[in-house]
Parts: sequence; C-alpha cells; structure tokens
Amino acid sequence: MSRAKSRARSRTRKHRLIRAFAIGTALILLLAIAATTVPILLFASIAPPTTAFMLASRFSDPATGQPCDVVDYEWLDFERISLDLGLAVIVAEDQRFFEHAGFDLNAITQALSEHTDSGRLRGASTISQQLAKNLFLWPSRSLTRKGLEIWFTAWLERLWSKRRILEVYLNIAQFGPCLFGAGAASDRTFNTEAIALSPHEAALLATVLPSPNHLRAHDPGPYARERSVEILEMMNWHRDKAIGTHLSRIASEEN
Repeated sequence: MSRAKSRARSRTRKHRLIRAFAIGTALILLLAIAATTVPILLFASIAPPTTAFMLASRFSDPATGQPCDVVDYEWLDFERISLDLGLAVIVAEDQRFFEHAGFDLNAITQALSEHTDSGRLRGASTISQQLAKNLFLWPSRSLTRKGLEIWFTAWLERLWSKRRILEVYLNIAQFGPCLFGAGAASDRTFNTEAIALSPHEAALLATVLPSPNHLRAHDPGPYARERSVEILEMMNWHRDKAIGTHLSRIASEEN
C-alpha cells in the first residue's frame, strides 16, 4: 500500500513540475511577444526618436568605430522623401521587397550556394531584416542577433505595411559616419532636401548602404561610381515595371 502511495506522490510531483514548466514557458513567451510588439506598435504611428544603431554610435559608430559627438538624424514623412531614393534602395538592396513576407528565400539559397562554391558568404538580408537590425539590435554578427533579427522581422511584417517599413528604413538607415536617414544624408551630402534628390544622387546614396564604413556618396571612389551607374540603370529599367508600380501605389496610400 505504501508503495502505491509513493508512486502516486511521485506522479503528482511530476505533473506539478510539468505544469510549472509549461506555465513558465508560456509566461516567458508572452513577455517576449509583449516586449516585441509594444515598441513595434508604438513606432507604427510615431517617428522613432532614436535607434539601437544610433545609440551604439555614441560609443562606437558602426561606420568608423569611433564615438559620435553628434548623431545627424532628421525624421521625414514618406511624402517628403524622393521616390527615386525609395526606388534606388529597393533595386539595390531588395528587389523582391513587395513580394516576400520579410525573408527572400531565393536570395538566401543563392547566397548559400555561392558560399559552398567560393567559401565566401555574402549578405541576403531584406530591407525588413535590415530595419529590424538597425532599429532594435546591434551591429556585430552572432547567431543570437540573427535569431532576434528573424523574430523582429516577422513581427514587423505582420504589424506594419510595406509603406511604413520602407518609410522607417529610409529614415534610419546609415549613410555615413554618424549620419542616419534620408533627410540628414541629403542635406550633408548634396546640400539639398530629400524630396529634391535627383535619380543620380539617389543612386549614390543607395550605393553606400551596404558599407557606410568604406563607401562615401559625397566622394565616391571607382567602385562606388561604377555601382551607382548600375543602380541608376536598374532604376530606369524597373521604374515602369512591377517595382515602380508598387512604389507609386504605396506612395498614394495613407500609412
């Protein structure tokens, strides 16, 4: 009889532990979802006052490794940014932006294939992934950061429109040392407003996005000049096709 009671108590303890583990896991998941969705929902309608990358720049700017005394950043609503810059960034960084839900599986597959052939691993991040990283995370590469990037990207795509994703990205992307967003970049680089950027200027700004620590839109070297010409050609090609059509459509929408 005592053995039966002992087994019963053991089963009861086991069930309690399983229940406690399940409840704890559920609470952690709920807290993680809340910690993710609250700032995303908040920034769905208001301009981010700063970003993780801007805060990091105060200590070590991703473009130079040196601390920024002043972070140059000015928020502009979507209609105050040239559509040419949006077009340049999309054709240069993420041509399937309007087709995917945050992740370009074709680009990922191609990057992995190139890594197998050459040993080099190039980036395959979408605009949505870059937004998640710049807004909420940190510059250095790690599996932890990549996992969080995937998590935040999925929620951004679920809770924001493509227009809002592009609008915020154009405003917080780093275009040079201590230089963030289309407004500040247009003023410092070309002494003009973002809405007045020419296609060539837009292409130059898009050129530096993958590597603002090495490339400069105001003083482009041979590679930057060649790449900006390629981007300009892609802009002309896509302007009247699907990408240009989608871009014009979201420009006419309310956020």
